[in-house]
This record gives sequence, structure tokens and C-alpha cells, in this order.
Amino acid sequence: MLSPIAYGLAIALDLLILFIGYRFLTQPRAAAAGYGVPAKDGGDAAYLTIKGWRDATYGVMGLALLFFVGAQAEAWYMLVAAIMPFADTVIVLRNGGAKATAFGVHFATAVVLLVSATLLFLV
Repeated sequence: MLSPIAYGLAIALDLLILFIGYRFLTQPRAAAAGYGVPAKDGGDAAYLTIKGWRDATYGVMGLALLFFVGAQAEAWYMLVAAIMPFADTVIVLRNGGAKATAFGVHFATAVVLLVSATLLFLV
């Protein structure tokens, strides 16, 4: 019973971060606003592109680890990857973003990544 939940959550999280990367590459201004730190008009093109490729790469890496190496590798990946949304929480707060976005999106994501790691370690 635990395996389908652990694998399903991991796949969903990997696909979600892949989608976020895709969104930053195709709709960068909307994605930045959703992130909690809107892009400046006429600027930030490099930031938006870097964010898009970073997130897309992390999504692909997570899927590759899960499918080619296994649950334990994916668990370690999720544990380490939780650092990113914790850092994103701080970034949003330090740059005047909404607390609701910082905690409701980024902090909550970090917690879900930790739950996913725990479930994968138990498989």
C-alpha cells in the first residue's frame, strides 16, 4: 500500500517541478509573479531563463533517479531538494513577497518534499 503512494507522490512532485520550469521558459512573467517575486519590466530575462532551466532539470533528474536507480536514491534526492523551497521561502520574504506565497507555496512544498522522502525511505 505504501509503495504506490510513495512512488505516486514522487512522480507528481517531479512532474510539477518540470512543469514549473517549462512555465518559466514559456510564460516567464506570469511564472515569476506566481513564484512571489515579480520580474521587473524590461529586465530579469537571465533570472527567468535560469530559473526555468534549473527547475526543468531538477524535474528530469528526479524522474531519472526514480526510474533508473530506485526509491532510495529518489528519497535522498527529495531530502536534499527540500533545501530549494526552504530557500525560496526566504527569498520571497526578503524581497517583499506575500507571506501567503512564501509559506503557502514554498514552505509547504518543502514539507511535502520531506514527506515524500520519508515515504520513499520506508519503501
